[in-house]
Amino acid sequence: MADEAKCGWQGLGITALRMIVGVVFAAHGYQKLSVYHFAGVAGMFKGIGIPLPEVSAVVVTLVELLGGLALFAGFLTRWAAILLAINMAVAVLAVHLKGGFFLPAGFEYALTLLVASVALVLAGPGVCAFDNVISKKATGAPPAA
Repeated sequence: MADEAKCGWQGLGITALRMIVGVVFAAHGYQKLSVYHFAGVAGMFKGIGIPLPEVSAVVVTLVELLGGLALFAGFLTRWAAILLAINMAVAVLAVHLKGGFFLPAGFEYALTLLVASVALVLAGPGVCAFDNVISKKATGAPPAA
């Protein structure tokens, strides 16, 4: 059953979701790093009451950037997706919930990324992922045809 989920349309759909969500997270992490810098993110976090804003800024920026890249590559997908889901749960609860559902201030976008991350935790990486190569090497199984 696990191999069946990695093949065909379902596996391709999960792969597309993983890669696009990875690009979105990596872009947001890169933006935080290159445009706002750790100090700017920390200032924003301090203003909204996030604990340890300087540390939180570094953690969130790196989780989004590196976690997004990991999702895109399908490398440690479930671990990256767990961290990104936690990141988005905090974003929904601490930042966006008070803005209502709809953008620009609402939580719809952050909630979508949260649920997409949870879906990847549950479903795994799909096809075309480094996780599949690592798994096959660890079990000694031949590559699927």
